[in-house]
Amino acid sequence: MSRKRIFVSLAVTTWANVLSGTAVHAAAPPEESPAGACAGLAGMSIPASKIGLPTTGAVVSTARLVLPDSSNPNGEFCEVRGFILPASTDAPKMEFEVNLPTAWNRKAVQFGGGGFDGVLVTGLGHAALQPDSVRNPLAQGYVTLGSDGGHKGTAGFDGSFALNDEALLNFGQQSVKKAHDAAMAIITARYGRAPKRFYFIGASQGGHEALDAAARYPADYDGVVASYPAYNVTMLHLGSWNVGMALYENGGAGWLNPAKTKLLTDAVYAACDSLDGAKDGIISNVKGCNKRFSIATVRATLRCADGKDTGDACLSDAQIAAVEKITSPFRPGFPISGSEVFARWALLEGALFHGPSTLGSRPVPANPPTAADPLLYNAGSGTIKYVITRQPGFDPLTFRPDEWKARVQQSGQIMDVTDVDLTPFRRKGGKIILTHGTIDDFITPHNSEAYYERQLARHGKANLPSFMRFYVIPGFGHGFGLFSARFDGLAAIDRWAETGRAPERPIAVDANKDQHRTRPMCEFGSWPRYRGTGSVDSAASFTCVKN
Repeated sequence: MSRKRIFVSLAVTTWANVLSGTAVHAAAPPEESPAGACAGLAGMSIPASKIGLPTTGAVVSTARLVLPDSSNPNGEFCEVRGFILPASTDAPKMEFEVNLPTAWNRKAVQFGGGGFDGVLVTGLGHAALQPDSVRNPLAQGYVTLGSDGGHKGTAGFDGSFALNDEALLNFGQQSVKKAHDAAMAIITARYGRAPKRFYFIGASQGGHEALDAAARYPADYDGVVASYPAYNVTMLHLGSWNVGMALYENGGAGWLNPAKTKLLTDAVYAACDSLDGAKDGIISNVKGCNKRFSIATVRATLRCADGKDTGDACLSDAQIAAVEKITSPFRPGFPISGSEVFARWALLEGALFHGPSTLGSRPVPANPPTAADPLLYNAGSGTIKYVITRQPGFDPLTFRPDEWKARVQQSGQIMDVTDVDLTPFRRKGGKIILTHGTIDDFITPHNSEAYYERQLARHGKANLPSFMRFYVIPGFGHGFGLFSARFDGLAAIDRWAETGRAPERPIAVDANKDQHRTRPMCEFGSWPRYRGTGSVDSAASFTCVKN
C-alpha cells in the first residue's frame, strides 16, 4: 500500500472515531512484510521541525533488508543510511546509520565515536567494552544507530573540520541530539511507535558524547555508559599539549626515549605491583603506590650521575623535571568550563606510555606532528591549530594559553561538558555508568575522578549513588592494557533503568589473548585486594577494599 493511501485510510478512521466519541490512540502501521516496510523508508524526508537543533532536515538515502547468514550474526534487520542536512550552506552534512531489527525489543542504543570523529559509526557490532561472548545490541533486538559526528576526517587528529563553526558545534555537542532525533523519526515510521528505552554507550570521544547525551539532552535518554570519556576536550588537549611541552623544553632535553620510559615504568611496577597482595603485573593499590613511589624516588634511584644524560640506564635532571611536570596537575591560569586545573598523568602509577601512546621517537617534533611524535602532542596540536587559533600552520611549541584566553574559554563552552548540570537527568530517573582504567595514558584516569568528584559535590552522597556509579579498573588503559577489561555495560544500564536495581559487584573480563582473567569492578574509592588464597586470575579471589 502506498504511503498516501495509508495516510488517507488512517485519517478517515481517526475522524470517524472522533465523531463517535471513541478514544484515539497512535495506530501502528498496517502489517507489511519486513522487506516492504524497509524499502518504504528509502527516500524518506525528515523535516527540520523533527530535529530539535538547527538543520535543514534529513533524508534517507538507502534502506535495505539484511537477512541472517554466515556473514550477518545480527538477525534480520533493515539497514538505513542517510544524511542530516546542515543549517548553513558551507557546513558539511552529517551521515548517520540506523539499524531496525525485524524482531524489535522496543529499545534503542546509540553508539559514540572516537578521536575527532569523522568516520561513520554503524552500530553493527558490539557496544564499547562489551565482551565478544555477549550478543551485540542489534542481535539482541535493539535498534542501533551512530553517525560520523557531523563531518568526514582522515586518520589521526585531523582537526580541519573545526574551521567550520557548525561542524565544530556538531563535534562538540550537537551531533548526539541531531542523530537521535533523525533516528526517532525513522523508528516511528517503521514501527509506528517510539522506543520505550533509549540508551547511549561510548568510550573516549564516545564517552564524551554519552555525557553530553545525559547532561545536555536529558529528556531523550534513559541511561548512558561512558568509558574513559573525553568530556572536557579543550582542557584535556591542553593537558596533552603540556606533556609535549614538558618533553620539548630546552631543545628536547627532557624527552624520554622508549628505553628510558621503560626504565621508569619498570621501577614503578617493581615497587608497587605487590601492594594489592598479588604480584601479577597489575597495580591495584594506586594510593599505596603514591606513597611507595614518587618523584623523590625517581631522583633518589634513577638519576644519572651529576644529572647529565649518560645513557638509557638513568634519567637526567632535565628528564626528571619533565616527569615531574607530566605527573603534576596542569593549570592554564584561568577557568575552562568551570575548571581551573587538569589532573596529573599516571606515569608514576602504572601507565606505560608505549604502543599507541608512546612519547615519540625523536626529541624535536615536526609541525604538524606525525606518528613519530607523542599521540598526546598530536591531539593537543590538532585542537590548538584548528579549534583555538584556527591557524593550520601555527606552531604549538609557541602556544601560550593566556594569549588565547577568550578563544580557549569559548572553545570550552562548545566542546566541554564539565560544568553542565546533571540534575534534570537525575530527576527524570536517568542512570549513568562511568568507567576508567588506572593505566590509561591517553586520557588520565584522574580526569574522570575529577568529573565524579564534581558531581559528588553538586549532588551529595545521598543523591549521587541513585543515578551514577563510577568504576576504576586496575591495569586497564585506553581500550586495551595489561588487563584489557570488558563488561556488559548495556545489560547493566538496561537492568538499572528497567528495574531500579543498580549494578552489584560487576565483573570485568580480560580480553587479552589466552588470559581468561576476571576482576571485580570496584567503585571509586576502593580497589581489588587479593584475599591471599585462590587463583589470581579469578575475581572470586579478590575483594574490594576502601582506600
